[in-house]
Amino acid sequence: MGHHKEEKENFDYIYYLVGLVTGLFIGGIIEKGFTWIFVGGVLGLLTAAAFIAVLVRGRNEEA
Repeated sequence: MGHHKEEKENFDYIYYLVGLVTGLFIGGIIEKGFTWIFVGGVLGLLTAAAFIAVLVRGRNEEA
């Protein structure tokens, strides 16, 4: 009973949401058609995933 591990809340969805919305917005600004809106959304999600994997995950680790 003494081995209760404290769980922290995971807010990664915020990064994905910001990446998606920003990508969709930039895809809409390009004005080349609706296809680029979806491409922008996918690229935004990929950018958010890379950001989380490289920068966010390492910020709380101790050396």
